[in-house]
Amino acid sequence: MQTKFFSIVVVSLNSGVGLKETLQSILMQTYTDYEVIIKDGGSTDGSLNFLKEEGVLEKYPQIHLIVEKDKSIYDGMNQAVQYVSGRYVQFLNCGDLFYDEQVLQKVADYIGDESEVAIYYGNQYNRIQKTVVTSVPKINEFACYRNVPCHQVCFYDGRLFEKRAYITEYTVRADYEHFLYSVYEEKAKTRPMPVIVCTYEGGGYSETKENRKKSEEQHKEITKKYMGIRAVLYRLIMMLTFAGLRTALAESPHFSKIYNAVKSLIYRR
Repeated sequence: MQTKFFSIVVVSLNSGVGLKETLQSILMQTYTDYEVIIKDGGSTDGSLNFLKEEGVLEKYPQIHLIVEKDKSIYDGMNQAVQYVSGRYVQFLNCGDLFYDEQVLQKVADYIGDESEVAIYYGNQYNRIQKTVVTSVPKINEFACYRNVPCHQVCFYDGRLFEKRAYITEYTVRADYEHFLYSVYEEKAKTRPMPVIVCTYEGGGYSETKENRKKSEEQHKEITKKYMGIRAVLYRLIMMLTFAGLRTALAESPHFSKIYNAVKSLIYRR
């Protein structure tokens, strides 16, 4: 039974001050029809202590803490999804913050009374690059191949997790696979919003050298699963349009602002 409009899921494990900072950004929201599911995998660094010391759970009954061992980030997310009651689910990583106090209000206003099964997504501010990263304005198949909006800027209809959640075998790309599953199999609509949803911390789990390699391998497997032979054509297009160079520019501390500004201009046009 749905009791809230939004369910904000925060998965943590020895996150230091990241959990507290993320939770503070949620509690500062002017829109209050939400719940927070904190799913902790058994932290031993004291990062949960403030919840008890400051009486957070007593002050804010909309916060639910679940402490349970998990095997991975996506396994923790799957465990959390079992407890959500919101109409829309959003996953905010420890260290990531809502961009401002009005984010949930803006998103709620944009969604309104829509009843279609959809994924609503906005943009992010990248803290490392110090620039706004604009999500693609239209999710067609080529956009699905290139990449989809990160889960921190997405608000998923809760019904998209009823049949199944994340496939944890995709250790780096499970959220990407679930997005494609939602679009291809569940026929979910994708709705862009002119909202900067989060400040993305960057430098996380998926961005290590080892996991970037895994990400490429899993991307090939997932796109073949949903797109078949067309994935080969899209891979060729990416090569011919210097995708590697564009990625380097997007991540460069010297060129990222210019690159993302130009990309945003193109998207707007």
